[in-house]
Amino acid sequence: MPWLAKRAETWHDRWLAARPTAPPVVRTRNSYMGRELLTRVFLTLWGALLLGGCAAIRFGEPTREEVLQRIFPSAVQVVVEQREGRRIKSGSGVAIAARRTAEGPACFVLTSGHTFSGLAGKTEIYAVFGRHLGTGRKVNALLVAARNDAIDLALLRAETDDCSPAAPAAAPALGAPIWVVGFPLGRHIMLSSGVVGQVIIGEPGGDSAGRLIVDAPVTYGVSGGGVYDARTAGLLGLVEGFSTARLTAQGSSPGWYVDVPVPGQTFVTPLSDVRQFLADIERADLLPR
Repeated sequence: MPWLAKRAETWHDRWLAARPTAPPVVRTRNSYMGRELLTRVFLTLWGALLLGGCAAIRFGEPTREEVLQRIFPSAVQVVVEQREGRRIKSGSGVAIAARRTAEGPACFVLTSGHTFSGLAGKTEIYAVFGRHLGTGRKVNALLVAARNDAIDLALLRAETDDCSPAAPAAAPALGAPIWVVGFPLGRHIMLSSGVVGQVIIGEPGGDSAGRLIVDAPVTYGVSGGGVYDARTAGLLGLVEGFSTARLTAQGSSPGWYVDVPVPGQTFVTPLSDVRQFLADIERADLLPR
């Protein structure tokens, strides 16, 4: 029936025309750029996380500046003078313990034993604290004990409460980074860096538990200075000495020479020997394990 078909078509057309329609979606340039920017930020952060995996693992470790600020206060300059005030010897040392004694507060300092070898006449021993801040504070010190044989160590007791003891570190491995702090030629504080180049294991039952060799350059006056773990600021040992090369000038009179320190050959007394020394003088409590 043509009339019904035409009527149906007309009714359908009218229904479509009257139905509300949703507005068309318009994709603007700003919305596209916003999504692209978020994508780039996400990819950048993800790449940084992957590439910086090592840095993320090291998160929380102290910085070099923080390590040095822990090390410097424990460094002590050791001075030996005649009664009239003339300096005759100087060395370096490390504060290892603070104690209260009957005489008052005391700071115990480790240094090299050979610093006190061959002293004749009346002498005074001083420990100078806070040298990293300037001239420091000079106080009298008492020589508690000293050895200069298989173990080259001495223990001083300074009557002061200005004491920042170094914390002991675990035994180092080959290649471990280190700092050395001392006072070359009895002058200003010196900082030297390097790595553990050799670990010498002592013989069972021998006089020494072993030795360390580091490649940090040192010179005269640094003996007794502290060798520290560059990552934790912990004390690894004390400078015992260094290799030297003897130089003789051509055409000079017989017997004239000069001994020059050899870089990379700095010998270190490890904490195992330090603890043995303290145990022998019944002061093992000063450096607990």
